Amino acid sequence: MTENKGNTVSVYAEASPNPESMKFVLNTSFLPEGQSVDYPNLESAVNSPLAQELFNFDYVSRVFIASNFVTVTKNSDLEWVRLIPELRTFLKSYVEAGGPIFTEMPVAATAEPAAGADTTPEDAALSQKIIDLLDNYVRPAVEQDGGNITFKSFHDGVVTVYLQGSCSGCPSATVTLKAGIENLLKRMIPEVKEVVADGVTY
Repeated sequence: MTENKGNTVSVYAEASPNPESMKFVLNTSFLPEGQSVDYPNLESAVNSPLAQELFNFDYVSRVFIASNFVTVTKNSDLEWVRLIPELRTFLKSYVEAGGPIFTEMPVAATAEPAAGADTTPEDAALSQKIIDLLDNYVRPAVEQDGGNITFKSFHDGVVTVYLQGSCSGCPSATVTLKAGIENLLKRMIPEVKEVVADGVTY
């Protein structure tokens, strides 16, 4: 799935809601549809030579790889207009040359209702409903923006999620979370009182 040697690769950049993140869409496939992997730093990218190479650019602070796109987050005041041509050229050359994306394929993370000592059967059933709603209604839109959302837990009316890719550290992520996702879940599941993102400060 990551072998593309000899084929012409096209790469185009697509802005995300996060001004520090840019989504690079390719006409090739890295991972099965709906699967993604988030590398918040170089140390976490041990299984991805592509991500390691991207971290060699001193302005790259995070790499997110999905089925047919790579989202790069920068930590620099440099404008994207200066960085996009360099990153596009690198990605095109790397993939056309058949450069390895992963040394071993990431294991697909499947969200499952967490079972704890204080988890009731009702909570577990509601958790599954929440996961289904996130998978069917929320994740496709979030992926369009170069990110991902995964379920972490549901307890006492509070849904906790993980935000990845361009969503991590995005100024508008809180608005999306509260105005969009929270409203949707509250409307569909009255037991939901609040949605929070793990690691995001409000």
